[in-house]
Amino acid sequence: MPKFQVSLAHYFDDVPDPRVHRTKRHLIKDIIVIALLSTIAGGDGWEDMENYGISKLTWLKEFLELPNGIQA
Repeated sequence: MPKFQVSLAHYFDDVPDPRVHRTKRHLIKDIIVIALLSTIAGGDGWEDMENYGISKLTWLKEFLELPNGIQA
């Protein structure tokens, strides 16, 4: 696994998740990393973030857990 990918996801390991437990379909770390990468790629909003995640799913699975995939 490339060093950049491991270290990027690692930075968000300890971020507290303020969401109600029953609404946690996706890991907060996965959401933050995809949001960051989507924004860097020119994404603007939740739809772009989802589209980015879907289009890069194979690559993202190399360093994110994504237990419920990408879509809501």
